[in-house]
Amino acid sequence: MKHIIGISGSTIMSDETKFNDLFRAHDQITHIEIGEFQNEEAFQRFLALLKKSNKTFGIHSPIYRSGSKYDLLEELQYTPEQAWTLFEKEIQRLVKLGAQYILVHFPYFQGSARNPDTLIVQGLKRLSELQKTYNMPIVCEPKLGLNQSPKGIEYLNAFPIALWEKYGLKLCIDIGDYLLATEEKTLNMIEKWKDHIKVVHLHNIEYMDDKYIWVPIHPSHEDDGQHYSIKEILHVLSSYRDLIWILEHTPHSNPSETFIQEGIDWLINDVLKNDK
Repeated sequence: MKHIIGISGSTIMSDETKFNDLFRAHDQITHIEIGEFQNEEAFQRFLALLKKSNKTFGIHSPIYRSGSKYDLLEELQYTPEQAWTLFEKEIQRLVKLGAQYILVHFPYFQGSARNPDTLIVQGLKRLSELQKTYNMPIVCEPKLGLNQSPKGIEYLNAFPIALWEKYGLKLCIDIGDYLLATEEKTLNMIEKWKDHIKVVHLHNIEYMDDKYIWVPIHPSHEDDGQHYSIKEILHVLSSYRDLIWILEHTPHSNPSETFIQEGIDWLINDVLKNDK
């Protein structure tokens, strides 16, 4: 059982002036997941730094901030057909660049939908075809919809596992999104999909005014009454095979390097202690 620890471009909001922060000499962090580059120049600068490092990478679609992020099933910024065209072009590029995978928000529903299973199957067919055509692993991340709608995550949970297995696609579980969507049901929902999970997005939640932000995982959150307790969920996930753990947060809470490192140490020395 081999686990990989990576860091997300969300920690710097993919700001090219801070790319070096992703490549710091953390022996434990060997992978970077990133997307939403400002432009092609920023993407090329990242690739140049990557080439000098010993890290692997995955792309969280879209590559560019102006790209399609949520539109494969329903139009939000692009029509679904435009979104599929853009996504295929991204895959074509990444095959040549040696990405470990491309991660896409799927299934994403803005809210309630008619015949969600039909839409999911149609999407799975196209994703599976792209994965086979280009030999590029595609990882699907179910997401909250508009106004924190849990429908996409709920629709996935109700979707037949046997039907999902038919298409050979892996899943990303975003701990924060699942807790916001399902709270006490989170662990059961995760366990249903254990044979298909490849990536875990690790962060906790804090509220600022009427909005929530991503904050680093930290052992102090477990019993402070203000954050979600995630230790049990992480311990269960740690028993699954060959996961990529992506440390996520946004800069809004301005966490210290010490605080971030304490969360990393907790993950390695407590959660993953049996992964030797």
